[in-house]
Amino acid sequence: MILYPSVDKLLDQVDSRYSLVMLAAKRAHELDDGAMPLLGEYTSEKNVGRALEEVEAGDLKISDTKKQ
Repeated sequence: MILYPSVDKLLDQVDSRYSLVMLAAKRAHELDDGAMPLLGEYTSEKNVGRALEEVEAGDLKISDTKKQ
């Protein structure tokens, strides 16, 4: 269960729980592979939690670009 950041605050940034899960998972994989962090300090020790903190801060968003 996610305690921080709260799901309600996260859903203010992302339109659905599915999108939130996919975004956090993809970003967590990027962090696992050595991507630069978007925040200076994190509360979470795990990369999934860190990805969710980036979403809450508004630094990580889903792009609107569509492939054609």
